Amino acid sequence: MAEIFRRHGDDYLAEHPVTPEQAKVLRAVMRCRTAALGGHLEVCDQCGFSRPAYNSCRDRHCPSCQAFAQHRWLEKRLKHLLSTHHFHVVFTLPAELRPLARRNAKVVYDILFDAASETLDTLGRQRLGARIGATVVLHTWTRKMLFHPHVHCVVTGGGVSLDGQRWVAASKRFLFPVAQMRKLFRGIVRRRLRDAYDEGRLDLDGGCAEWADPKAFGKLLRGLYRKKWVVYAKRPFAGPEQVFSYLGRYTHRVAISDSRVLSVDETTVTFRTKNDGVETVEAHEFIRRFLLHVLPFRFHKIRHYGLYASAHVRRLWPVARRLLGDPVPARGDEDDVADKESWEMLAERLVGEDHQRCPACGNGVLRRRPLPNPPILPGPHWMDSS
Repeated sequence: MAEIFRRHGDDYLAEHPVTPEQAKVLRAVMRCRTAALGGHLEVCDQCGFSRPAYNSCRDRHCPSCQAFAQHRWLEKRLKHLLSTHHFHVVFTLPAELRPLARRNAKVVYDILFDAASETLDTLGRQRLGARIGATVVLHTWTRKMLFHPHVHCVVTGGGVSLDGQRWVAASKRFLFPVAQMRKLFRGIVRRRLRDAYDEGRLDLDGGCAEWADPKAFGKLLRGLYRKKWVVYAKRPFAGPEQVFSYLGRYTHRVAISDSRVLSVDETTVTFRTKNDGVETVEAHEFIRRFLLHVLPFRFHKIRHYGLYASAHVRRLWPVARRLLGDPVPARGDEDDVADKESWEMLAERLVGEDHQRCPACGNGVLRRRPLPNPPILPGPHWMDSS
């Protein structure tokens, strides 16, 4: 990805408008692990071997920077997992709302999260008489990097009764009727969109200009009522760990990983798609597709609800563990010690690779030494902005 952006990013920016968020991501990926971000020298204390190590951008959209954050997230989620069966539920926005979502990402994504969580919470209370738990992750892409907003939910197969006295288990074959989830989800999204429109929180310029007229917007909402919405639900066959591992590949990455990019030349990019298919597109089209999935500043794409919500970690979550017969950690023990683990220690634990050992002599330890100040690189004004 960095090579693609360095080859074609300047030309793309000269020819296409981008948002401040998109410009920030382009700048970060182009500079990632280069002298522009500074770094240090790693020098062996035995043989004198040295190599530069440049800083990473740590942008959450960068395919190269989030591997260890992903592992830490997955380990923490599995540590907090309740010992009950879980279900994998997917809620998808219909195609008619994609233009609105592209122009009003934060508002529409928040509505998507709220509608999915409210649907699950409402049905948990109504059908089980219980508070259930869910971890919800936003995805906005297909394997071809096309815009397709949807959320994946890992949902507990049961919950704590409303009086807090017992665990109420859901069927192991299905969570809630899909038709009921679809109907409730659709109604909540339509209601929240109407509220956002009435409160003036929607930007209806550009490609959404036709909906600035109240009658046209009402027609859009009526059309959504007649459409069959896509809600997918099934129990993960290999347990909730499988679903979390699947989601973990996308929680800290966006749209595409470096491993799926097969080739880059002066005009095109070739990458793998679904079922080992291959697609070749112009470099500018590749960048455009990638930037479709840049999130608003400080937007949380992973959220926890019910028993898994941070607000209930000290109240409902311990109750759920006791009712399920799980050991309840002492206060403070639920904090993940691995969060304080250095990336070198984490790498050695995960892949058995000691990054502090000298690769030349095999005996020495690499010590850090400062590098000279990074050079001022020529480039357009956006590269030097904060």
